Formats: sequence, structure tokens, C-alpha cells
Amino acid sequence: METFRLIKVQYPELLKCMSTNGLLLNEKADEVIDVGIDSLTVTVNAVDPEIEAKLNSAIIYHGKKYTGVEAAEILIENQLKGIKKISEAGITVKVNSVLVPGINDEHIEEIARVVSEAGASIYNIIPIIPQHELSYVEEPTCQLIDSVRRKAEKYIDVFRHCQRCRADAVGVPGESEFGSQVYQKRVLVKETFSHG
Repeated sequence: METFRLIKVQYPELLKCMSTNGLLLNEKADEVIDVGIDSLTVTVNAVDPEIEAKLNSAIIYHGKKYTGVEAAEILIENQLKGIKKISEAGITVKVNSVLVPGINDEHIEEIARVVSEAGASIYNIIPIIPQHELSYVEEPTCQLIDSVRRKAEKYIDVFRHCQRCRADAVGVPGESEFGSQVYQKRVLVKETFSHG
């Protein structure tokens, strides 16, 4: 966390958001809050351990490797407890989920409900780019993306600003975006239904 404090001192206007998979979020929440971020993004791809185990085969937690459902249970519990702590401190929590057809596409609505109850206020559903262990999965269709977004919107505001995943974001979308100050040249991309 010292790195974040140093950045905050040197560039206070740029340190606005942070991203995490949430594995250590529950136990590091106080440090994250103390840093003074405005927005935290947590990637939550499932809230059912059976589904999570299909997406992440293992985790390393406190020096020990966990696999399968056991790993998924640890990850999900820490994510949800961490989201709750961070949101209760008044920090905006955005959840990202990678939409994986055939694995979590029927589960996105439940993720939206559970993370909203935990305190998240913005939800970003990102279509998978099939690769590595999930290279066999087909990219979601525009219709599937729209369908899961509509279902999720019953519980939480769904983020539709991005082209793909907002990995290039600096600041808080719609409030304090600093991307044009950081990136010298913007890539012109035609907005498509499937990615924005």
C-alpha cells in the first residue's frame, strides 16, 4: 500500500480508482480505505463456487495453493466481505464480470443481485476474449450481452460506457476522467453494440 500513498502524494488528481480480483480485499480493506481512493473495481465472475471453479482452477492464498470449489469459496467470500467493507466506507464499488457463454451467462443476474446487496453500485459485464484454458469458448453474441445486461439492471446500474473493459481508464467515468491527459494519442474505435 506504500506505493499507492506515494502516488497519491505525487499525483493526487490521478489516484482515483483501483482494481482487484478481491482475494485479499476483506483483510486489506482498511488499507484500501486509508489510501483515499474514490472508486474500487472488483472482478467477480461468479457467486456460486461451482461456477467459479470452472472459471478459475486455483488460487494461492497466504502461501497455500487451493483448487476447485474450495478455492472458489475462499475467493467469493473475500470478495463479498471486502465489497461490503469498502462500500460502507462511502467508496464507489464497481464490479466487473467476464461473460463466458455456457459457464456463467445464466448466472450474471444472480451476481448482480448479490454484489448489489453487498454494496456495489455499478456493474460492468465484459464479453470474454477466448484464450488459454477458455480458448474453446465462443465469444458472446450481441443478443446475449444485451440480454444479461437487461437482467442485471433489475438489481444494479449497468455500465455501458466501455469499448471492451475500460482497462485504459484513469479516474472515475463520468466524473473525473484523466485519460486524455495520460494518453497522448487516443485510438479511434467505432462504437459497436457488442462492446459499448
